[in-house]
Amino acid sequence: MSEETAKETEKTENQCENAENQNQTEEKVENQTNQAEEKAGSEKEAESEEKKEETSEEKIARLEKEVEALKAQIEESKKEALYRAAENENWRKRMMQQKEDAVAYANSSLLSDLLDSLDNFDRTVESAATATDPKSIADGVTMINKSLVGMLESKYGLVGYGAVGDAFDPDIHEAIGMQEGDVSEEQLAAVYLKGYKLKDKVIRHAKVMVVKPKA
Repeated sequence: MSEETAKETEKTENQCENAENQNQTEEKVENQTNQAEEKAGSEKEAESEEKKEETSEEKIARLEKEVEALKAQIEESKKEALYRAAENENWRKRMMQQKEDAVAYANSSLLSDLLDSLDNFDRTVESAATATDPKSIADGVTMINKSLVGMLESKYGLVGYGAVGDAFDPDIHEAIGMQEGDVSEEQLAAVYLKGYKLKDKVIRHAKVMVVKPKA
């Protein structure tokens, strides 16, 4: 082997060795790169998980605040409902009391107006004990009667009805007897008990004897 050939062979071997070393270096760099990428991915994933955990905690905190706010609103609504219920109950009691008072004292005005007539009757009774003239007693009673009837008619709308000769009306008269007579239509022959109306409403029917045309 010539010296030149030996040099070429050595040069080729060196080149192969360099190529192999370069391949090993590149492989090492690639491994290092892959490891770095894996580490970066792991760190990024951990950071993402941490962010997720923080977001969940914030959401829980927000929901807890909303729950507390709703509880406060419910409590306020309960208080308002109880207050209104108590108010309504007090109003109902007041209305019931006013109604009871109205029923209990409905006649107080009428009774107060009757006191004058009662006083006059008392005075007439006292006078009758020593009176020598019956006509004076009768006149006193007649005066009291007119005063009482006038007050009831003018102030309370009480109207008496029923007189002999009036036409018979079954809506306002109660016939307790009937007879025939020389009349053209049914009319009152006698009034046993006067009837009374409160304004237009009959509060007591007149009890009467009726005379009707002869058959």
